Amino acid sequence: MTFKDLNLLKTYKTYKNNIITEFYTPVLKEAVLYQRAVGFFSSTALIDLMQGITGLIKNNGKIQFIVSPRLTKEDIEAINKGYEKKKIISEAMLRDFYEPQNYFQEMRLNYLAYLIEMDYLDIKVAFTPPNKELGMYHEKVGIVTDKEGNKVVFTGSLNETINAFYNNYESIVVFTSWETTKDYANEMQRDFDILWNNQDKNLEVFEFPKVLKEKFQTFRKPHLPIDGGNIKEDEGEYLYTLKKGIPRLPKDFKLRKYQIEAIENWKSKNYRGIFDMATGTGKTYTGLGAIVNLYESKNRLAIIIVCPYQHLVEQWVEDIIKFNMLPTIGYSSSPQKDWKRRLSSDIMDFKLKVINSFCFVTTNATYSTDYVQKELNKLGEDTLLVVDEAHNFGAEHLQKKLNTKIPYRLALSATLERHGDEAGTKALYDYFGEKCIEYNLELAIKEKKLTPYFYYPVIVYLTTGELDKYREISRRIIKFCHKDNNGKFQISDTGKRLLIERARIVAGASNKVAKLKELMLKYREDTHILIYCGAARNNDFSQDVSERDEDGERQIVSVSKMLGLELGMKVTHFTSSESSKEREKIKRQFANADPYQAIVAIKCLDEGVNIPSIKTAFILASSTNPKEYIQRRGRVLRTFEGKAFATIYDFITLPVPLEYVNCGSENARFDLSLVRKEILRMNEFGRISKNPSDADKLIKELSEVYGLDTLNEEEFFDE
Repeated sequence: MTFKDLNLLKTYKTYKNNIITEFYTPVLKEAVLYQRAVGFFSSTALIDLMQGITGLIKNNGKIQFIVSPRLTKEDIEAINKGYEKKKIISEAMLRDFYEPQNYFQEMRLNYLAYLIEMDYLDIKVAFTPPNKELGMYHEKVGIVTDKEGNKVVFTGSLNETINAFYNNYESIVVFTSWETTKDYANEMQRDFDILWNNQDKNLEVFEFPKVLKEKFQTFRKPHLPIDGGNIKEDEGEYLYTLKKGIPRLPKDFKLRKYQIEAIENWKSKNYRGIFDMATGTGKTYTGLGAIVNLYESKNRLAIIIVCPYQHLVEQWVEDIIKFNMLPTIGYSSSPQKDWKRRLSSDIMDFKLKVINSFCFVTTNATYSTDYVQKELNKLGEDTLLVVDEAHNFGAEHLQKKLNTKIPYRLALSATLERHGDEAGTKALYDYFGEKCIEYNLELAIKEKKLTPYFYYPVIVYLTTGELDKYREISRRIIKFCHKDNNGKFQISDTGKRLLIERARIVAGASNKVAKLKELMLKYREDTHILIYCGAARNNDFSQDVSERDEDGERQIVSVSKMLGLELGMKVTHFTSSESSKEREKIKRQFANADPYQAIVAIKCLDEGVNIPSIKTAFILASSTNPKEYIQRRGRVLRTFEGKAFATIYDFITLPVPLEYVNCGSENARFDLSLVRKEILRMNEFGRISKNPSDADKLIKELSEVYGLDTLNEEEFFDE
């Protein structure tokens, strides 16, 4: 086939034609030479030309681009003063080089580097000398030649950029060398050749800066969809469709049976519902599979995904991209600095039906802002809201942001029920609907989606000072508690603050660090260890109040010093203080056990962070909230190569040694509050472990000593 066999139009306009599929792709597939003189060139455009360029490369063709740099007033003044212009122009073009923000941008730069490396692509820079005073070079012409020498020439307002292809109102006029316009086509060819060979007296044309070529090469990866030096046609077509942002399942990926059933149940409930799935069972992929299913049903969908934290947004983005979507990423420090403009533009284009789908992923905090709420209020039908860790939206301030205009809704959570907050839990069910799947931890372990584990409760006791303080606060709490008319337990805000203060005493129990050291002696040469600390500081009630350091030393610091300085282990922190890049680096180094043996972490591991290589966990933080301790356990149970099972040491904090328990004393009710909570957690952790008898034995002993017949959680103060 040659150009003469193509049914080319005389003009193409972006608002009525898809210039990529109707013009670029069929022409470039038959080409052996593609020459383009354009004001500004963006490497991002290559992804949209992938399919056509695939054909050109199969034809052993060549690409020649002439581009223009963006010069500032200071650049021009420096050139006029006689400074080295090539250096200034190189620096100017480097300013316009941005680090890739996602997988697709990396892929484009990789592909661009490949084309340059293999001599398929040659780029030259056109510059108007200052003494000519003709302004910036900004000609826009393209010349494509086929194997028989036929030429297609096009000119117009179109730049070689993604924005020009999709967002701007642009047009091109087409001329051919075999029709009445052949004289014009031949004239354009002569002009381009003169320019390419630097024979135009009004312009200077020189080679693409070496420093930029080297910059591109830093993004060259060893793998490309290449077969015998050519781009595979099917891969080219696959990559070509990626920019469209249409949700679809990744290649060579299949949903599991239970994931398909969850999605079908969601569909049967008019695309509203809850995926109640344990950590590590593919909750995110099930949610993305649901998005694909809904889009394929409606062929039009605005997708809003909300996560509690920035690090979760980043994890979602990695998976969203795999499902063929290019998300706008919205939060305060987003790598997309113009995310607000992107969101506004996407919503406008969607409402005008210029695009059929877009994806916006954001944090709870950013989602709740007036700006985002105002933008999302412009949407109505054909909109899906996906909320990850959806239990957070039971909080009163977030409930108000659950937009009732959005018809399709999906909540994802391993722990949807809000501990001690029936009203918040009810609000979630009222908005999202029923559970479409309930895939708990026990089932996940049974079906080998999570790792089985051994559970060892480790007893530590409060010191005398800690116990006295614990009991003192407990007496004060009573004054702020009452039962309402329905007989339900209620506590004032002051009482809640006292509960938090009391919980910190338990979390920061000073005996925990010494007990950890004792246990860690046999693990000092081991790797893949997690020590989960509380956010509390170590207690020190031994000094006089006037001399006491109320702040104390944070537990995470004490643990790190003990492991690093006293036992000589290589440890690192994993907290909210580390940046996302630092966290990723830590996770890689920890997985390879080089250099870190252990991670000492606090609360940021509660929701969403994936470190599957953890084999042994020491949980010092004593949470009474099932949501938190279920999530902490789930962090440890993710599958990993060579990990047959996990081991969990859970630090159980008791008021006094069992031989000193006096159930008839005044303080017994306060001590019981703590004991019951620890028993509840031990029961939950121990019952599905590989060694349930270890926990059962301790629970039985505590129950007998304290005279406990039931595990009724309503009988003690909630922390």
